[in-house]
Parts: sequence; C-alpha cells; structure tokens
Amino acid sequence: MKEIVVSGIRSTGNLHLGNYFGAIKNFIRMQHEYTCYFFIADYHSLTTHPTPADLHMNVKQVLVEYLACGLDPDAATLYIQSDLPEIAELYLLLNMNAYVGELERCTSFKDKIRQQPDNINGGLLTYPVLMAADILIHRAHKVPVGKDQEQHLEMARTFGNRFNRLYHTELFPEPYAFNYGTQLVKVPGLDGSGKMGKSEGEGNAIFLSDSPDVIRKKVMRAVTDSGPTSEHQAKPDVIKNIFSLMELVSSPETLAFFEEKYNTMQIRYGDMKKQLAEDMILFTAPFREKINALARDEAEIHKIASKGAEKARESASATLKEARHAIGIRRF
Repeated sequence: MKEIVVSGIRSTGNLHLGNYFGAIKNFIRMQHEYTCYFFIADYHSLTTHPTPADLHMNVKQVLVEYLACGLDPDAATLYIQSDLPEIAELYLLLNMNAYVGELERCTSFKDKIRQQPDNINGGLLTYPVLMAADILIHRAHKVPVGKDQEQHLEMARTFGNRFNRLYHTELFPEPYAFNYGTQLVKVPGLDGSGKMGKSEGEGNAIFLSDSPDVIRKKVMRAVTDSGPTSEHQAKPDVIKNIFSLMELVSSPETLAFFEEKYNTMQIRYGDMKKQLAEDMILFTAPFREKINALARDEAEIHKIASKGAEKARESASATLKEARHAIGIRRF
C-alpha cells in the first residue's frame, strides 16, 4: 500500500515561476508515486478576514492554476478544504486536548501578534490545530513542508500522539516532513534580491497567467548593474539572478551566448533582458493557455472540485468515525 502524502495549498493566487519550479514540480512527481491529498486551504485564510468575493475568486484561481501546471485529479485527490466538514469536526475534537500554553509558544503565533496587533483572533492561536486536522484526517505519513512549517508539523505529531494515548488507540500515525532529498530550486526575483515571491511586490515575480506585454515590462525593469569592468569578472548577485532566470527558461545555446558576452565585457543587458522576456513568454504560454481555458469552463471546475471532495470525504469520514468512537461519541 502506498504511503499517504498530504499537503495544503495557499488559497491566495496567483502562481509564479518560483512556485512552479519549487513545490509544484514535486507535487507532480509525488502524485504518481504516493497516495496524495492536496487541498486549497481556504479555512486558514479566514484569519485575515478576506472579503467573500476575494475568497471565492482566489480559490477558483488557485485551483485552475494548479490544474494547468499538471496536477491530475485522476492521479491525486485535489479538493477545497471547506468542502470537508470532517476537518472542522476533527479540529474541534483536537482543540479539546490542545493547551493554551503550547499554542501561545508557537513561533508563527508570536509573529502574527507583531504583524497584525489589531487582529489577534482565536483562529491564529489554534492555527496549528487546524493544520494538524488537515494532516491527521487522512492519517498522513508524509507532509511536504518548508522550514517555516516544521514546528506546526511537530505539533501535529504531538496532537496525534496525545489523542492516541488519551483514548487508547493507534488511529493516527506520526507524520513527517518529506522531500526528495534535494534542495528545491530557488528562483530569484526581478528586484535583484531574494527569491521570487508575491510578498516582495507584484513586479518581483513572473506569474504563470501574466500576459506577454506584462512579462516584457517586468523583465525590462529587472535590476542590473553598469556591466563588467574586466574579463571573466565574478557576477554580483543582481546579475547572477538574471542568468539564473535565463538558465531556467532559455536554451543552453542562448545562455552560453550571453555568458560569453559577459566574460568578454561585451554584454548589453537590454538585449539580454529582451531575450529573457521572449523566452519567459514562450515558457509560460502553455500554462497561460490552459489557465484561460479552464477559467472559462465553470462546469469542468465544478466537476473537478466535486470529484475531489467526494474522494477526500471517503478518507476523512472513515477517520472521523474511528475518532468519534474512540472518544465515546456514539449514536444511541
């Protein structure tokens, strides 16, 4: 029997090249090697009080973009978190054995207190419990998470083990962080520092749904310097970024051409950025076409979301039935 992998997907779109070369490519591989449950975490987003229209459209956009990237609803179970009422009930049951002191010590809660002092809600405090419910509802063995989520995963193990111990059951296995043993590709941003990401500003990222004109404008504004002053000069970080992006989307011949121009002090960054923009447009074209086609097909989106919810509920309801029985919640 295949091991179970569970991973949440942020419900705030849009996806950019950093997302694709990072987590998404791993998801695409995982779906064929494990029993995978991937869900769009709309419950989690409620801690920031999104408007109803924004929440609905964001969830739709994220679903469409992940499908366009290659997540296969026939190979993996792809669903929307709020379509599973079993998650909310398990969240409630786990909360009964989650203690205020351990939740207040959570690093992410401390960070949120600093970031949004006017909105310190109960959902922020119990965020790790909801994340544990997401994982434990399918009795996951592996969870592909980044360093920032490892404490939450440790807490999921704590809550699962505590439940097993209190109710004399072996219902929940211990979930562990998972990757393929290799570093995720770090895609640099266009602003010359750090990685590509929406939080760094819209102009820092190339989104898979960006139009050709938008891509050209963004790339042409990418940060560079005045050029090398000696042959085979080491590249400063801002220039490494441009070459790293070209390595991802351009042909080896194109990359070699501009490497030679740089090493011989003949580089013209304007020409390089024009080429990079066209290569990015070509690379993202299949995603953009699929995104636009799916976004117009409301019936297909409904079909995929409903199918995912049905598959996920089969697993979730079996877990919840056992959890209720272990606690003593039984029908008369």
